[in-house]
Amino acid sequence: MRAESDAENAAGAGAAKANGTPVAPIVPATPVVPGAPAAPGRAAGAEQAARSRRFPSITRDTARPEGSGRAVPGAVSTPARQWPMLSVLAATAVGLLATAFGHPRVGCLAIGVALIAASVMRRVLPSVGMLAVRSRFTDMITYGLLGVAITLLALVMAAPKPWLVLPFMESAVRFTVR
Repeated sequence: MRAESDAENAAGAGAAKANGTPVAPIVPATPVVPGAPAAPGRAAGAEQAARSRRFPSITRDTARPEGSGRAVPGAVSTPARQWPMLSVLAATAVGLLATAFGHPRVGCLAIGVALIAASVMRRVLPSVGMLAVRSRFTDMITYGLLGVAITLLALVMAAPKPWLVLPFMESAVRFTVR
């Protein structure tokens, strides 16, 4: 089957097939000027296909994710190229260890500050390696909001005495819990 379709494509006979589905041959896109005569050897159907703005039914390639780039050139070792992500992970690990050893407020503060730092790095640095997951704006908002929320929760945590007292927090917590 493969040999037959390769032979047909090489000879130019028949439409190319992908997964058994007939696909129209790829026509190079050239600008079409209304009222201008058609290019020699070009059919009227090909003109319509060139003017179509619809997405193709089968995609042949995908865009590389934004985070696939490197923070440092390729000649440097892999950990050094991904230093923004590794620094955020290291600060988060320190926060988790502090929480595990009985200091939940310090641990939550470390995790919140790590996320805020990730948001700042995403804004300031031109390339952050694998720290880039979505678009720059979405990453900044997501990391920033989560970091601020975790930091505020750590500051108003009631074990044993809150470092920050917000007057509406007690009534809000009482309302949501009971």
